[in-house]
Amino acid sequence: MTDTTIDPAAVTESEGPQLLSWDSRARRIVTIYVPLVCFLIVLLFPFYWMAITAFKPNSELLNYKDNNPFWISAPTLDNIRKLLFETDYLHWLATTMGIAFGSTFLSLFASVLAAYAIQRLRFRGSDYVGLAIYAAYLVPPSILFIPLAQVVFQLGLYDTPFALVLTYPTFLVPFCTWLLIGYFKSIPYELEECALIDGASRLQILRRITLPLAVPGLISAGIFAFTLSWNEFIYALAFISSTEKKTVPVAILTELVQGDVYQWGSLMAGALLGSLPVAIFYMFFVEYYVSSLTGAVKE
Repeated sequence: MTDTTIDPAAVTESEGPQLLSWDSRARRIVTIYVPLVCFLIVLLFPFYWMAITAFKPNSELLNYKDNNPFWISAPTLDNIRKLLFETDYLHWLATTMGIAFGSTFLSLFASVLAAYAIQRLRFRGSDYVGLAIYAAYLVPPSILFIPLAQVVFQLGLYDTPFALVLTYPTFLVPFCTWLLIGYFKSIPYELEECALIDGASRLQILRRITLPLAVPGLISAGIFAFTLSWNEFIYALAFISSTEKKTVPVAILTELVQGDVYQWGSLMAGALLGSLPVAIFYMFFVEYYVSSLTGAVKE
């Protein structure tokens, strides 16, 4: 049997860098690319499954013995056609988008004012107030929706989109405020002090100095609020009962299931199309989102 061990003394001066380069390349493949590929497969497989299920005919969906479950033999658009033209999916989509944008705007407006007051006004006990606001985010929504339901009924907002627009900020504002507190903290105080010396008011400082510098943090908080508003299920199920007013996560589950019959093709098509707006939203603002996570304003 031949010995394949490389004798370091036998390696020439020109071969040394090549061996080191190959060793570092192999280490990079094992430690970076292999885990990254595994992560991408796990992350993207649900979307792949939704896509192939949305274009599969019922004959393939219900017969895995004769058909490959991971591929499509005869693609069809019947599931998407049924979803778009035989249900109120487009109306559900518009309702969900309106609720998500409305609740995101209200949450960001309240969070900006709260975070600026806590971090920049420097009043006594501001740290404890910020901690208490973040602690409110830890309260489970399943506990809050019972008292919120009474408030919604008393205000006459039940079975209207405004019920969700006003209740979603209860769990969006605490986290967005906590996130913006950390971002406002990175903005130098000297900028505001100079503006105060020049006679600017606090509102002018917030609008002309702080907010332009905090755009990545605002976008990060907005992405968080928009995503949670779009995917929220418990409040949307409890406060909306009319079919045409339901949001996408609730409607595709309640309207595309008749008894014990699941319309898997239309269900997956609805889930796939419903995830596209959030993906597009991330695609346009991903650079700002990353910069908000890595830290932001340099003095």
